[in-house]
Amino acid sequence: MLDDRVLAVMKRLEREDAEEREQGVARELRARQVEPTTGRFLFSLVAPQTDCEVLEIGGSRGYSTLWLAAGVRQLGGRVLSLEHDPRKAEAWRANVEEAGLSEWAELLEGDAFELLPQIEDVFDVVFIDAEKDDYERLFELARGKVEPGGLFVADNVLSHADPLAQYSAARQADPDLVSVTVPLDRGLELSALLR
Repeated sequence: MLDDRVLAVMKRLEREDAEEREQGVARELRARQVEPTTGRFLFSLVAPQTDCEVLEIGGSRGYSTLWLAAGVRQLGGRVLSLEHDPRKAEAWRANVEEAGLSEWAELLEGDAFELLPQIEDVFDVVFIDAEKDDYERLFELARGKVEPGGLFVADNVLSHADPLAQYSAARQADPDLVSVTVPLDRGLELSALLR
């Protein structure tokens, strides 16, 4: 549910992101969060699913996590978010707590390449929004954690066509997936696992 508490934190994060971009804050120090329309799209993907389990690779300060957690709160479920930057992880925790979504979102802090092999859970949705050169390896590590019918969502496939055009092409050529590029904001690759 998108109650006033959740919306207030989202609006603050949107303002902070806009201010950082205006001030020319270095890319690695910014939140690098999804656009609000992408957030609404993520919410709409998970909210109708009962007991939806979401793996988010690249949580940053928690903006996309808030959309996902508010969505899974509808019919049960949770978000497991991975973030390696300690400052962003600290902000993630504060933002999720302030939004009242701690019951539906958990953070694992550390390198995704080290954390993913240790995770034994199975997920319905995997959202990849990390360093662009890492998408292929992250997809391969997460693939075994999704059963048929599960969905992978990768952000930035149009804004970072080099190297992510190859990521999209590989998903679309995979006979075990149905994959489509959605031209929303920075571009999303949606890949449904068939088998």
